[in-house]
Amino acid sequence: MALLVLGVLLCLSFWVSFYFILCNVNGSRSYEWNCRLVTLAHGILAVCITAYIGYVDGPWPFTHPGTKNTALQISAMVVSLGYFIFDMAWCVYFRTEGPVMLAHHTMSILGILLTLWLGESGIESCAVLFGSEITNPLLQARWFLKQTGRYRTLLGDVVDVLFVLLFVVMRIFVGGTMLYCELISPRPRFFIKCGGVAMYALSWVFMVDIVRFAIRKSKSWHKQQRDQHEIVAANGHEWKKD
Repeated sequence: MALLVLGVLLCLSFWVSFYFILCNVNGSRSYEWNCRLVTLAHGILAVCITAYIGYVDGPWPFTHPGTKNTALQISAMVVSLGYFIFDMAWCVYFRTEGPVMLAHHTMSILGILLTLWLGESGIESCAVLFGSEITNPLLQARWFLKQTGRYRTLLGDVVDVLFVLLFVVMRIFVGGTMLYCELISPRPRFFIKCGGVAMYALSWVFMVDIVRFAIRKSKSWHKQQRDQHEIVAANGHEWKKD
């Protein structure tokens, strides 16, 4: 346990140091810009590690929930735990996030801590990390596009569509299947199953916001298309008059 605590402290120190290095290098950028770069780096790293765990190192999370933690699973959880503690502290200090995101970070921290303490169900935690973080790069890309004035372009539309599709597939459908396998298996502890239900319920809270966003985006896109057609028609009418 002492090694785990040391590992978490080292990872926390790494993410904090990385953030301050970015702030020093990107002095002209905002604190949030640099924090989101840290978030992007963690998202990519977490997805790569947990993808390797799930698809190569094993075991398969849908058929072997509740198994003992492996060294690689522990490493992935320790790295992410250090990041979530850093990001939670940053969000609370700068007051940039609402209660839903703070609840997500709190449950992520408690879930990883419980998994490390029990010494089992690491494969489920890594699967949840993979499903949660795989949409992260697109979410950060959307924010960066907005900050640089490139959001209202074709690239911005592509990022939005990919984000919505990936969220629905991974967090709702794949996540729902993962939760079902977790609940029917006799191996995982009761508290782990409760954590899985809570995280999936939170995904549906995010899903409601995403559906609202998708509706607004669709209306805005149709309005833009209609306005363009009207402009083209008006120009064509004037050209015929001339």
